Amino acid sequence: MSFLVLLLALLVEKFSGWRQRIQRDGLWLHWLASSEANSRLASAPELTLGLLVLVPVALLGLLLLALAPLLYGWLALPVHLLVMMYCLGRGDVLATLGPFRDAWRRGDEEAAYLVAARDLGVDGEDDAQLLRNVQGYLLWEGYQGFFAVIFWYALLGPLPALAYRLLAMTEAHAAQPPLRQQAMALRHALDWLPVRVLALSFGLAGNFVAVMQTLLHELLSWEIPAARLLLDTGLAGAEVAEPAPGDAGVASLDAIWQLLIRCAVVWYGALAIATLLWLR
Repeated sequence: MSFLVLLLALLVEKFSGWRQRIQRDGLWLHWLASSEANSRLASAPELTLGLLVLVPVALLGLLLLALAPLLYGWLALPVHLLVMMYCLGRGDVLATLGPFRDAWRRGDEEAAYLVAARDLGVDGEDDAQLLRNVQGYLLWEGYQGFFAVIFWYALLGPLPALAYRLLAMTEAHAAQPPLRQQAMALRHALDWLPVRVLALSFGLAGNFVAVMQTLLHELLSWEIPAARLLLDTGLAGAEVAEPAPGDAGVASLDAIWQLLIRCAVVWYGALAIATLLWLR
């Protein structure tokens, strides 16, 4: 069922606007704000995080257990699909990058800085650093919005995929630093394996030698942030040179996006082969 759900999720994402309708975070965000305002929970970020993440995951698990005996488990298919669509990243990465690409292409540095800060939440000390940070943003959003969710769903089902998305939302929206740090620490643990699998995929879909030279130094490192490892290996796989102005800089973003698409094809192909071997 997993591969079928992943295929359906891809088709729904590609040919419909259902993802935006499914991804309604208002109720959960209100719960987050209420939990942070609770004086009893303020001093226990671990308990707060447990309530925000484990309770929805446990409820989903109970629902799937209840549906499992019915119609040979096929009633769980729409639940799996809805959870997958909910767990994917928020927004449209390419549309969000559009104003920055336009400003960078025409050489309007002031506009590029403004739209990068407004739309992407990134900045830079100079033009080269700004473009490098935008490249990192594209790689990170592609990873956390798609590949990380696909990895955990394919490996262990919808429960860890939902837990990953809720941790990401806690990290993004929590107002209390201790709660945000707890979410970051747990998310770092969940990112450790899939980010390395994606980095290896960069080698298969891009410049293998360059990726391996970059990855081998940090393959087993626990300390390196996932976003930095993605940036280093992604640039190597896409064969992106030093940051450049104008069309050359925009072309580097296109090269990174094409690399992510090729990696998605590699992942889906590997999952299809694994499914066929399992069915034999």
